[in-house]
Amino acid sequence: MKKLAALLLLASTTFVLTGCPAGLGSKDYSREQARQTQEVQMGVVESVRTVKIEGTKTPIGAGAGAVVGGVAGSKVGGGRGSIIGATAGAVLGGLGGAAAEEAITRQDGLEITVKLDSGRMIAVTQGADEDFRVGDRVRVLTGGGATRVTR
Repeated sequence: MKKLAALLLLASTTFVLTGCPAGLGSKDYSREQARQTQEVQMGVVESVRTVKIEGTKTPIGAGAGAVVGGVAGSKVGGGRGSIIGATAGAVLGGLGGAAAEEAITRQDGLEITVKLDSGRMIAVTQGADEDFRVGDRVRVLTGGGATRVTR
């Protein structure tokens, strides 16, 4: 039983530490984006819509769930029942772990439609780390594989 508890603790700790959502807001930059030239365009916010940004789907959530489910399932019955329980537990645990990872890392976001000074209309979806209102004067930064709206 102590081995099961230790394994569950290890799997859940791994899941929690690796399941943190990546920053997708206007103030979040990856290491690759640092020290990169960005094109700056000015514009006015035309509309703002609240959205949900899908969470991550890495093998870690499914793997941790499969380990926990397999160990828990192996405790069911004995002999062949234990093998069947472990297999079923691993499959169900993997599915549950993947779903849990996606749900935990899902983020609130904004779809911001901006009319650029050039007359072009664009929409950018990003994390909801700043408030934008229709009519706000904003900067649109594009570079390093990302576009963001900021003040």
